[in-house]
Amino acid sequence: MARTQSASPAAGRDLISRPAAGARPPRPRRGLRKRLELTVLLVPPTFLFVGFVIVPMIFAAWYSLYNWSGFGPLNDFIGVQNYTGVLTGPVFHQAIEHNVIIAVLSVLLQLPISLGLALLLNRRVRGRTFLRLAVFAPFVLSEATAAVMWYELLQPGGPLDALLKAVGLGGLIHYWLASTSLVLYSVFVVATWKYIGFGIVLLLAGLQGIPPELREAAAIDGATPWQVTRAITLPLLGPTIRIWIFLSVIGSFQLFDLVWIMTLGGPANASSTILTYQYTNGVQRTEFGYGATVSVVLFVFSLVFALAYQRYALRRDTAGAVTRAVI
Repeated sequence: MARTQSASPAAGRDLISRPAAGARPPRPRRGLRKRLELTVLLVPPTFLFVGFVIVPMIFAAWYSLYNWSGFGPLNDFIGVQNYTGVLTGPVFHQAIEHNVIIAVLSVLLQLPISLGLALLLNRRVRGRTFLRLAVFAPFVLSEATAAVMWYELLQPGGPLDALLKAVGLGGLIHYWLASTSLVLYSVFVVATWKYIGFGIVLLLAGLQGIPPELREAAAIDGATPWQVTRAITLPLLGPTIRIWIFLSVIGSFQLFDLVWIMTLGGPANASSTILTYQYTNGVQRTEFGYGATVSVVLFVFSLVFALAYQRYALRRDTAGAVTRAVI
C-alpha cells in the first residue's frame, strides 16, 4: 500500500496525458469546419454562376465583334461596327424610349398602388387572406399564359369591349393593341396586373417588420393614422421601397414575353422594347453577332444603373460596401 502511494509524479503525468482506451479523438477546429462548410455550399453555385452567366457574357462580347449568322466559324471580324449600328439606330432608340416610359410609369403608378394595397392588407380586415391571395395570384401565372389571356380580352369586339358596352361606356372602346398611341400603355396595364402582386408582398413583408409598439405609442400621443403613416411607417419602410424601385426598373428593361406574345413589338414598333429588338434582329434575321451586341449594350445599361443606384439610393442601406470598391 505504501508503494502505491509513493509512485513517482512523472508516472502520474504519463497516465493523465495518455488517452484512455476507446476514447474519441479530439474534434477538428471550428475554423476548419466552417471553411469546409463554406466550400461545400459555395463551390456548386459558383460553378453554375460562372457557367451560365459569366461564360455566356464573355461569348456574347466576343460574338458582337463579328458579322456572324449563327452558322459556321467566326471569320468576318468587323470590330465595333455592330455597336455603331445599334447605338445609332432609330428603332433601337425608340425601343429604349419605350423601356424608359414603362420604368417611369412603374415607379409613378405601381408604387403608390402597391403601397396603398399593402397598407390596406396589413390591417385586420375581413377576408384579408383571400384578398392577399387574389392580388398575388396573377404573379404566379406564367408570362405566356397572362399574355394570351389578355390578348384575347383586348381583341376588337372581345370581352373587354363587350363589358364597356354593357355598362354604357361604349365610347371608351379603342383598338387597344392596334393603335400606335395606345398599345404601349395597354401592355403596361397588363404588366401592372401581372407584377403588382410581387410588390405588394414585398411591401407587406416590410410592414410586418415594423414594431407595432411604435405605432401604438404614436397613437397614444394623439397622432392621427395619416401622421403615423407619414412619420413612422413610410420612413421605416424606406429600404423596402428602394429595393422595390430597383427591381421594378431592372424588370422594366427586361420586359419581353408579354410584349412579344401580345404585339410582336408592333404595330410599327410602337411597343418594341430592347429585348424584342434584339430577338427581331438577332434571331429572326439570323444576325447573331448583332443580337449579341444588343445584349452587351443592355448589360452595360443595367450594370451602370445598378451600380449608380446602389451607390446613391441604397447608400443608407448598404453603406456603399460593394460599390466603394468599384466606383
